[in-house]
Parts: sequence; C-alpha cells; structure tokens
Amino acid sequence: MAAGGSGQPSAGQGRKGDKGDKGDKGDKGDKGDKGSVRTALAGLTTRGRSFLAAGIAAAVCAYVLGQPDLLRVGLLLAALPLICAAVVYRTRYRVAGSRRLSPARVPAGSEARVHLRMDNVSRLPTGLLMLQDRVPYVLGPRPRFVLDRVEAGGRREVSYRVRSDLRGRYPLGPLQLRLNDPFGMCELTRSFSTHDTLTVIPRVEPLPPVRLSGEAKGYGEGRQRSLALAGEDDVIPRAYRYGDDLRRVHWRLTARYGELMVRREEQPQRSRCTVLLDTRGLAYQGAGPDSAFEWAVSGAASVLVHMLERGFSVRLLTDTGNSVPGEGADGFAGANQESADAAGLMMDTLAVVDHSDGTSLSRAYDVLRGGNEGLLVAFLGDLDEEEAAVAAKMRQRSGGAVAFLLDGDHWVREPNGVPDPMSRQEERLRMLREAGWTALSVPRGASLNELWRQADRDRAGVMTAGAASSGEGWS
Repeated sequence: MAAGGSGQPSAGQGRKGDKGDKGDKGDKGDKGDKGSVRTALAGLTTRGRSFLAAGIAAAVCAYVLGQPDLLRVGLLLAALPLICAAVVYRTRYRVAGSRRLSPARVPAGSEARVHLRMDNVSRLPTGLLMLQDRVPYVLGPRPRFVLDRVEAGGRREVSYRVRSDLRGRYPLGPLQLRLNDPFGMCELTRSFSTHDTLTVIPRVEPLPPVRLSGEAKGYGEGRQRSLALAGEDDVIPRAYRYGDDLRRVHWRLTARYGELMVRREEQPQRSRCTVLLDTRGLAYQGAGPDSAFEWAVSGAASVLVHMLERGFSVRLLTDTGNSVPGEGADGFAGANQESADAAGLMMDTLAVVDHSDGTSLSRAYDVLRGGNEGLLVAFLGDLDEEEAAVAAKMRQRSGGAVAFLLDGDHWVREPNGVPDPMSRQEERLRMLREAGWTALSVPRGASLNELWRQADRDRAGVMTAGAASSGEGWS
C-alpha cells in the first residue's frame, strides 16, 4: 500500500498504487513560496551552517582587504551549502515510498511483515536516506533504517515485523524520510501522507467435525429440500432460458401464456447457525489477552469459521441485537466462493468488538424469536437469574442450542482455586439444561476443541436417554 512518493505502483497483497501520493503533489507548489526557501535553509546541518558562515566571512574580508582570490574562495564556501540545500529540497519530492503488508489480516499472537520500498525517480542519485515508520506501541518498537546512496532510477527494499497479542485495527504510518546530501551540508525530512491498517483478528482454533445429535435443520449430511407443496397448477413458473432441460417445460402454462414456461427447480434449504456473543461489560471480569472476554471472542470466531467451512449459513449476533454489516437475513452462506469474504467480514467485526453497556440479553432474544434459527451456539458471561431465564427462552426458537458459560469468578481466581460445586454457576447451568440447552462451564484456560467434543458427548448421552430427536445433526 502506497506510503507516498510518485513512483510506479507494483502488485502485491496489501499494496495500493501510488495514487495516494497525489496529495503530496500539492507540496511541490511550496517551492515557489517564501516558506520553501526557509525550509531549505532550516535543513542546513552544523557543517552546512559553518561553511555558509565561513564563506560570508571570507567574502567580507576579501572586500575589505581587496583580495579577489579570497573572494572567490568565500563565494565557493557560501555557495556549496546553498546548492546542496536546493538539490536535497528538490530531491525529496523525487523519492517514492510504498508499503506492503503480508498479510494485512493476522491472528492475535502471530507476526506480520511490513515491506517498505523506496524508488528514486530522479535523474540524480540520492545521498544517505534514513527511514522511520510510525507504528503503535503495542506492535513493537518504531522501526528505523539507514539506506546508502540510491542511484538514479534505483530502488531499495527493507522490511520489519510487527506482532500484537491484542486484537484490533492498528494504523501503520505515515512513513518519514530523512535525506542527506553527499557532503552532509543539508538534512531534510519528508512525511508521506498515506498510511495502512493492520487488522489483528481473534485466534481461531480448529474444531473437530463432530456430529452433535441435535436438531439443526437443513444442509449437511441430512440435506432437506423445500418441495412445492401446492398443486401442479399453482407452481410458480418462469420463462424458458437457453439450456433449460426440456423435461421441465410446463406445457399447460406454456399454452396459457403463449411462450415456453418451465417449472421452478427444487431449492435446497441450507442449515443455519447463529453464534451469539455476550459482550456485556458487567458479565466479565479481568482484561488482557488471557481474559474471559477474549476467550469468548476467540471461541465465537472459531465456531463461525468452522460452520462456514461445513456449508452452514452463519450469522453473528451480539447481546445488543447487532450483527455484521452487510449480512443477509439468513447470515452469510458457506461452502461457496464467497465464504472466504464472509469469514473476513466477520473476523473484521470481531477484531474490534468491545464490551457493551447493556445489562440484558433481551435485545438478542427479540431478534432470535423472529423465526427458527437452526443451530444456536452462545458464548455467555456471568448470568443472574433473570438473564438466565431470558437465555433459556432462546432455546424455544432454535433447532439445537449449545451454550458455553464462562465462570467469571473462576477466571479471576488463583489457578489452584477450586470452584464451589453448589455455586451460582452450577445453578445457571441447571436452568439452561432444563430448557433444552447443551450447557458447559468454561474454566480458565479451557480448550474449545475439548469442550466442542464434550458438547457432542453430552448431547449424545441425552439423546440415548430418550430425549426427543429429529434425526438431524451438525458438524
């Protein structure tokens, strides 16, 4: 992605063309202003100022003493730093900079590499170049590079690594460039106008393709098709298109409309999965990458990716009733060419999700009770009795329901602490299970992979004991 300059764009992930440098072109007009002269003179180094002062002094002495040879020396001493300042001032607008992220979206705790490229589009070689890229403190120290002389039309490439244990969106840039002339007379700084954004998404844990004997309806091994329930005369037809099977021609409607009409194809009904993420600030204790809330966000991301890969239509829902921007009524469809884009949108949403100010799950319940949501997977924080009752009612409108209930007291307790078996957490789990949830308690440091398998075993045990089953499952 371009950080500035006027060079030619080059292909690469995370890189844009140097169109962003058009904003810098306005700076070129400053060369005709008085501020341009001041900027160039302000860039003189100690050596340059010394040469200029010595040249002026020599010229004054030569005039007083009538020494023309000394005057020529003084003029040379004074002209050299001025010429260097003018050359460096012009050169800094003839150096193009670009930045490329690899990758631009990275899981928390993983590294991304930032590639910087400098192109000298001038007809003159540059002097010493010093690069400095501005990065947030959480990504690591600010990178600095020193580049030797760059020939006319040449380029230099450097790279550095960034890493964050905290998810979020972090700006990179602007890139700062300091130029020196070969004689060390002048040093000028240029800040490019554009910047990039590194998205740190939650960690995604691969989940096993278990089959929970639940009631998630639709796509998968037990695929259903929505057949036309009306009679043949009530079939919704459409006009014949080139390539349609002639066996699908509806001759009675063709005679009625005077053109070939074909029957509507049977439409597959795709399994739907809603992932509910409880973001209420009062439901979680602690902060940081190992907190309960971060575990819940990572768990939601893992389930979303897993279900998309299994061909489900997936929807992300929070306690506020909000979902991913651009999401359809049935969520994002998986198992197609757009599933990667859908996963990216949801990961971008989870990268910046934060605690909400809400105190209730009622808004999420209002969204869920609008229709049969198929499978419901919920990541819940601490629940009081009232909120546990609201969560229990969510099960009524879902084909199957799995809840991961994070024990806030256990997450902030010392590792050797033993939870009270008759704690409030156990009471909340009992309420959810009686309502039909497959509810699991999540202790500190638990593996979602193991809990996912445990949910399958628990549900299978309930079904073996005689619980109602629709014969469908989820994977």
